[in-house]
Amino acid sequence: MARVFITGSADGLGQMAAELLVAAGHRVVLHARNPQRADVALAKNPDAEAVVVGDLSSIEQTYSVADEINRLGQFDAVIHNAGIGYRENRRIASVDGLPLVFAVNALAPYILTALIKKPARLVYLSSGMHHGAHANLDDLEWKKRSWNGSSAYAESKLLDVFLAFAVARLWPGVLSNAVEPGWVATRMGGPGAPDDLAAGPKTQVWLAVSNDPEAKVTGGYFYHKKPRKPNPEASVTAVQDRFLAECERMSGVKLSATSLSH
Repeated sequence: MARVFITGSADGLGQMAAELLVAAGHRVVLHARNPQRADVALAKNPDAEAVVVGDLSSIEQTYSVADEINRLGQFDAVIHNAGIGYRENRRIASVDGLPLVFAVNALAPYILTALIKKPARLVYLSSGMHHGAHANLDDLEWKKRSWNGSSAYAESKLLDVFLAFAVARLWPGVLSNAVEPGWVATRMGGPGAPDDLAAGPKTQVWLAVSNDPEAKVTGGYFYHKKPRKPNPEASVTAVQDRFLAECERMSGVKLSATSLSH
């Protein structure tokens, strides 16, 4: 059985993924942004191994989450599920002065990836909205553009694919993939979302633990357990590297081929 850490697992797809994994006998560590949400997470998944607390909009607290996960030991998989939705006003991360949607959706997964001991598998949640996005790498902080919550969300989800593909390239011993879960009726997706909610968490769980040959791949983008072509921009190595450099500049942590290993 596998040991899996899931960010943002107090509700939504993260909670549902945890339920599927626990029901299958896997060991699951949950994550919530504050103690109150941690209580909710454990109430919904009482058989989880533990819950880690930290607000991923804060660089310092994201560092702390990574430290706590490393103290818990080695993990077989990490599912980067936590996210801020597309209907957000321009909210600023209180400590670091970054747009919340970028801080949580893109920078936090970068920091956690760089600092957590390498698992065997990494799964990053993207979105179908990333297909129409462009990475404005000279303005990730939205200082030059007029704010648009939908565009900011779509851009952050494109950046998650950059990260998944860059990790697949830099860490050949780790299976790193991105997932499009569909537009489902979670709190983020809204009540009118048309896709199958029950199918929403299944692909990330499959990529995290399955021994199917189709799941034991790296550098892929998946929708409902099937490969799907990502935004072509995500496969450009130079663009991936520039994104990593921007994250290093903002966070002070470097992701490289020599990052923590197991």
